[in-house]
Amino acid sequence: MTLDIRGSIKNTKLSSNQYVIFEELLSNAIDAYLIRRHTDAKVPSMAIEVVVAFSAADLLDDREVMSVSCKDNGCGLGDDQIKAFLTKDTSYKDDLLIAGIGKCKGSGRVQFFHHFAALSIDSFYRQGDAVLKRELRYVEPTKQIDVDDFISGPGEENDIGTLIQLDRFKEAVRPRISHGEPLSSLFSAPVLRKQMLVAFLQRLVGLGDQLGDFEIRFVSRHWLHSDETEILQRSDLPVVTAERTVDVEERDPATGRGLGSFQQLKLSHYQLDASLYDLPRNAIAFCAKSSPVKDITALYLRTRTEQNNPLGGFHHIVLIEGDYLDNRVNEQRDDFDNIPAEIPSGDLFSLEKISYGDIYRTIDPVIEEMVTPADWNKEELLKEVINQFGISEAMLQDTSTRIVYGEPAYKVAERVLKKYQERVLDETAEIFTLKQEIMQAEPDSDEFRSKINELSWKYTASLKNFDMATLSQLVVRRAAIVEILDLACGKRLAMQNVAEGVRRKDEQIIHSIFFPMRKDSTRVTDHDVWLLSEDYQYYDYIASDMPLADIKWNGDKAVFESDVDAAMQNVLAKRVAENGGKRPDIAVFSREGSAIIVEFKAPGVSTDEHIGDLSEYAQLLAAKSGGKLKKFYGYLIGNEVNTLRLSGNWTPFPTGKGWFQSSPLLDPNTRLPLGETYFEILHFSDVIERAKKRIRIYQDKLRLDLRSNSF
Repeated sequence: MTLDIRGSIKNTKLSSNQYVIFEELLSNAIDAYLIRRHTDAKVPSMAIEVVVAFSAADLLDDREVMSVSCKDNGCGLGDDQIKAFLTKDTSYKDDLLIAGIGKCKGSGRVQFFHHFAALSIDSFYRQGDAVLKRELRYVEPTKQIDVDDFISGPGEENDIGTLIQLDRFKEAVRPRISHGEPLSSLFSAPVLRKQMLVAFLQRLVGLGDQLGDFEIRFVSRHWLHSDETEILQRSDLPVVTAERTVDVEERDPATGRGLGSFQQLKLSHYQLDASLYDLPRNAIAFCAKSSPVKDITALYLRTRTEQNNPLGGFHHIVLIEGDYLDNRVNEQRDDFDNIPAEIPSGDLFSLEKISYGDIYRTIDPVIEEMVTPADWNKEELLKEVINQFGISEAMLQDTSTRIVYGEPAYKVAERVLKKYQERVLDETAEIFTLKQEIMQAEPDSDEFRSKINELSWKYTASLKNFDMATLSQLVVRRAAIVEILDLACGKRLAMQNVAEGVRRKDEQIIHSIFFPMRKDSTRVTDHDVWLLSEDYQYYDYIASDMPLADIKWNGDKAVFESDVDAAMQNVLAKRVAENGGKRPDIAVFSREGSAIIVEFKAPGVSTDEHIGDLSEYAQLLAAKSGGKLKKFYGYLIGNEVNTLRLSGNWTPFPTGKGWFQSSPLLDPNTRLPLGETYFEILHFSDVIERAKKRIRIYQDKLRLDLRSNSF
């Protein structure tokens, strides 16, 4: 029997757990005691002493090295234990059938050789009526340990147990475990007691009377300071506050469908009074054989302050364990192997039926009840998810997405949209398969009709998933646009706070909200002309402050005569000389012969002074389009109007502050009909209110609450 040290170090990675050495020493010591007690009921209570000695690495005293020893009163290294020690991947402990004993892969001791270059063992064990002693001295660069390396001799009854000494700390390991901290601050006696209480809490509580009135003594010795001693004993152990078992459903690895079979996990919650337990942190962890392996505290307590301090006067420890986790712990005992994030995992060779996602979805509500701070307001986070990302409560329910403490709103939205995306991808693949099958079907067969029905339902379902997310995003986006327009009209945008003497750009800002200036719909698809009317969003061509001569239909056919822009300048020059180079703010056209003219007036400018602009624009566009345009809709939008100057047949709206006018468009000279006009004078407040009413219909459908004061 031989233990290949170099091979073991090569094939077993260094654990990421800073305290792995101490956890392995204590775990082995507890197992050794349980083995001894199994054959000798009169054995004294378990006693373990861990000593850490810190010494100067050089004459400068600015760097420390350490040695570690662990002494127990367990069974010692008999023949069976020596075989297990020298055998990698041993199943020795699995076959003992002793309650509470840990499973053994034979790799824990490899961490000793990762961290230290020298190891010595002095062990006393009973063999029949005699007590024998075994000694081992190992120092690198020795490559292996054989059974003949152990020296045997007589021993004493009172010495039964084992002393393991680890020396010559490896410098290569220091940055991986210390992260720049002095070794004596990480592994002092007070720190070790606190860390080991958390690490072994579940196991020590679970073993009950099997360890007797045990005592685990931690001693730290420093070449510059006095010794420190801390004791962990049975009376220090708390009582478990709550235990819950949950069932995690197994799923088909290929399709993700539930199989109706389950894996059971147990959650144990310890709520420790901070005045009695001075622990370094709260802890929520997946366990293997009652020992924490994968810390997940940060998933539930998001900030360092919450993680490292009591919540409501208590430290919280939540330990999750089960056979499923026991069977998947890795060799370093710092993570689990082969558990996918979600199912299907995308790995064609994965046979796992449970994912981390399945586990979290099951344990989240339980941990939320156990650990969530009392001042957390779930409704506030829900409101943020709805307002910022357009994720409705219906979408959360549809995707079985829970809102958990500490998770930011964008993460909730990300999870919801990811689920919809996955559904759409899966359903698209199914639709494609159905289409292929339909192509092979006989049109007059029952199968054909059945496939058609199945395709239509699947397609409808995929549209639902896609449209739920898309429509919600659209509603939230439009609500945001309305709020920005409201702020701009009230001169409350940050960019409207200009210094004295600087020209304001209020009209340009409002103009750009409806449609980007000096662009057209061939270059811009993302605009908000819907603020005036939903119909205009889908007209053939929209131009914003663009030369009218550039407008073409069917790609190359001009709508207007080439001199239209010069004529437009003349019209404007007659009215207001300083506006001679201006064009309609927004012009919208359809091939059916409709044109929409929009004129914005900056807040504070009276719109009644520009009433004639709409008629002149319509006259000019009708004449220069060669009869292509016959219906003209005009909007004059501002926030002030002198009603005494409104002439003609302007009619006030039943609600709001606007007016409308409808009349035939006649040639001013011949009086021949050129078309029809419909003009409105609107206040920005009316436009904003109309838009809000249209959005509110969608909000009610989606159960969204996007009131302006929520932004």
